[in-house]
Amino acid sequence: MKRRTSLFTCLIAAAVLGLSPGLASAGEHLYRVTLTNVTPGQYLTPALVFSHHRKAMPFFATGQPASADLEQLAEGGNTMPLLNTLVATGALTDHVSVGGLIAPGESASVELMAHERDRIGLGAMMLPTNDGFVAAFGLGLPKGHHRVSQTLAAMDAGTEVNDESCTSIPGPPPCGGEPVSVAGGEGYVHVHGGIHGIGDLMPSGSDWRNPVARVTVERIRH
Repeated sequence: MKRRTSLFTCLIAAAVLGLSPGLASAGEHLYRVTLTNVTPGQYLTPALVFSHHRKAMPFFATGQPASADLEQLAEGGNTMPLLNTLVATGALTDHVSVGGLIAPGESASVELMAHERDRIGLGAMMLPTNDGFVAAFGLGLPKGHHRVSQTLAAMDAGTEVNDESCTSIPGPPPCGGEPVSVAGGEGYVHVHGGIHGIGDLMPSGSDWRNPVARVTVERIRH
């Protein structure tokens, strides 16, 4: 079993990142990205939101094994390894993190710089799940001052058994355990099957029907 960085640590890191947007350079514009939680009972951890070059390689692919970076995001809400990898590739124009949990029915917005031909990506864990997450990559920017929106399905990293046990799911309530990787995950990224009531979680409070989130992008300054 491998212990992951705590969600509390991730919340602190996200707050720091949220205070440090990139500086504008020639050809860049300021955009607002809004992430809305449309589930009845799931929380989204502080999301990493970034603008990236249009030819950058995505950080996840359905039907393929999850990277170690995605495993940490999906099991514990830790976006720092993913951010470090993306920065190292030189694929990012700007990045920022939502400063707190996004509760059911709530929205959170961040602002970041991007070139007109850039794309938008993001990632966040779903709570309470074992290794459920929402993510986007390659979302096109709007023309002029129009908006573009996309709905996001719940994804499963396939890195942890979906035992729905609070001992391996971090908070907020009803769980407050440590994110623990248990052998026997599906082994590949796929659409999440939802909450079935086999452990500590009740479908009546924690289940959903896809999609689970909506992301909206709009340009707010030339």
